[in-house]
Amino acid sequence: MTRRRRRPARLAAVTLSFAAALTLSACGDGSDSASNDNDKVAGADAANEPSATPSESEPTEVDRPKVEPPVDVTYRFEWGKRGDPAEDAVLRDAEQRIKAVDMAIAEQDPLHEAYRFYSEGEAAADSQKYIQEFVDHKARTTGMARFYRESVHVKNDGTASLAYCEDQSKAFNKFLDTGKTDVTSVTKDSYVAYAATLRKNRKGVWVTERLVSERGSAKCQP
Repeated sequence: MTRRRRRPARLAAVTLSFAAALTLSACGDGSDSASNDNDKVAGADAANEPSATPSESEPTEVDRPKVEPPVDVTYRFEWGKRGDPAEDAVLRDAEQRIKAVDMAIAEQDPLHEAYRFYSEGEAAADSQKYIQEFVDHKARTTGMARFYRESVHVKNDGTASLAYCEDQSKAFNKFLDTGKTDVTSVTKDSYVAYAATLRKNRKGVWVTERLVSERGSAKCQP
């Protein structure tokens, strides 16, 4: 009998302190452990980089990595312009981080430069483990993810908090060796709440330093 592989859940990385409660859901009877084979932890070298203070001038141009997920990975960001330049910048960079993780999954690269450009510390390390889970199962994401009910607060010390919901009801896993998409039913767990802390670095980029999630959150239900 062929043993069915565990399906990595379609969710963003969670911090290590919440891993036991919030990590990848299981399908079948495979192991729930993430790979620890990578010697280098993503974002570790940059985690202690000093924050840019509000008085420091921001660079006029930043050499950002190109973020291009596969054409069958689409997004619906219901994040309207907030009218505050700093808050809008936080949302833009958070959006790029989300897309960069999916691109790293598609390219099967747990140390992809794109997501490491937009995350550091715990968030980068957890993203690396999350991406590695897909690599181990030769899978990637497909379908559409919707992001909504955002709340952002920028502080004077160059840090920010961001909370938002994700609707994963139309986002699935696609296995690379067969080309088949694992279409799952919509349940309350298709809706995920996130809370992130970000810091503006010296390049003027809002990098995510910590990200926690709650699958099946009541506040994200339709």
